[in-house]
Order: sequence, then C-alpha cells, then structure tokens
Amino acid sequence: MKPDKTTLLVFAVCLVAIAVALYTRTAIYPTAPSRSDPVVRETDRDAYNRGRIIVHYHERHPYYFSQGKGVGGIIGDRITFIFEQAGIPLAWKKTPAKRQLDIIKKNSGREGAAGWFKTPERETFAKFSRPIYQDRPTIALARADQDLIQSGLPLADTLVNRRLRLLRKDGYAYGGFIDRLIDRLHPNQTVTFADNVSMLKMIHTRRVDYLFIAQEEADNLLAEAGLPASDFKKITFTDMPEGNRRYILFSRQVEDSTIDRLNRVIQYYGVNEPDDRSTTR
Repeated sequence: MKPDKTTLLVFAVCLVAIAVALYTRTAIYPTAPSRSDPVVRETDRDAYNRGRIIVHYHERHPYYFSQGKGVGGIIGDRITFIFEQAGIPLAWKKTPAKRQLDIIKKNSGREGAAGWFKTPERETFAKFSRPIYQDRPTIALARADQDLIQSGLPLADTLVNRRLRLLRKDGYAYGGFIDRLIDRLHPNQTVTFADNVSMLKMIHTRRVDYLFIAQEEADNLLAEAGLPASDFKKITFTDMPEGNRRYILFSRQVEDSTIDRLNRVIQYYGVNEPDDRSTTR
C-alpha cells in the first residue's frame, strides 16, 4: 500500500524541521559561551574573592586561636558557623588587636574583627552584629601573697586603694561597669602594649599588682605563662555584673543586608547565649 500525498507531505515537513533544529543547535546551546553572554557565571574562586569578608583575629585562648587552616575557640568556632549558615564567604586574617580597630576605622574594604565589645566610641566608626557570646563576670588576677586585694568586696574598694597598681592594656575596654568606675575613681595604674602573658609576668615580678580578665581566660593564661598557678589568686567582686557581650565588628563597607543575614543566623541558633553548644564544631 502506497502512502498518500498527505502522509508524504507531513513526513517532508518533519525532515525539514529536524534539519533546521540541527543547523541552529549551536546557537541554542553554545558549547563555549562568550564572555559577553550575560548568563556566564563566575567561577567559585572568583565568587569567593569578590564576596568574602576578611575577619581579623589575634591569638587569645580560649576565644580564638589558629587551628589547622582555620580559627578555633569559643568565638572562632561560632563565627565560622555563623558565616557558613548564612552562606557568606569568610577569610580569617591574624592581626594584632590594636591594629584591628585601625583597619576598621580606615574602612578600605569589607572587613570585620572577632569578639569585640560594643562601646559608644567604636559605634562612631563601625557596625556591629548581634551579640555572639556573653562572658562570665570579670575577675582580677593578683599574686597569691598580695594581701591588699581580697575577694568578697565591691570593686570600688580595690580601685580606690592607692597602694595597689592596676595593669591595663592600651586600647582595651573592660565593659561599661569597670570602665565607668576607672574613669570616675582614677586608680593607680600602668598602661601597657604587652600581651597577656607578659602582663601576668609583670604581676609575678611585683611591678604591678592586678589585672582584669574574663573568667574563661584565666586558667588558659596561667597555663600559657608557664608560671606556678599557686603563685596567683583569682579575685571576685560582690558587685560585678554578668560578663560583657561580644560582637563581630564590621567596617562600614560591609552592607547592612549582609549583617542582617548573619544576624538572622545568630538569632535563630541563639549563639549569643553563653552556655550554648549549638556551634561546637
């Protein structure tokens, strides 16, 4: 049985359609898209370099410290977790503490600094995340044989004692309660650029008498200094409030929308709670 003319016509039209499709295939699905094509996607590395935020830190156990190719610690782990959950690329950079504030003030890039306290002065040049951690109440470290400083008293009683010399680190804030009392009472004090280990050694050699420190840091500092722990004592104060909240501090080049994304993660996981374990890696 021979096909009729209608069948042959339909068959011919189909062949023409297939030929046209094959001819135009490279235009519909180009094998190598041109650089001017608006749908070309940048590589993962380009996206990382373009979108990342550099977060500065310094070695400060147990908050943040170098660990493998990243940064570990109470604060380091949390910040890494927050950025990962928000889908925002992060690059850690080790930078001296005081230099970090200078970098944020300069505002030359999309940069942040890990674990800083919020103060009115810092708010004039930086943006802040929601709090990511709250310290335990601050204590003081002193020589065990320094009888002029004892636990169980209000902080003011220690600050007004002119026979005691407080050791403070330049550029550091100790929180509103301590900072306001220092400004009001003007204690006998020495200001230093030294690191915490060197500061502890200054107490050990009796050059100064005490320093303020977060409870979380005390045992790590004593171990790191290599000095007998029995040579020191921890001083608690009856009126010391709950510890200070720590934040990620950002330069003004970091967009509000980016900080909002990070804040949503912080709020969702509750990583600002001091006893939270959800960010442990």
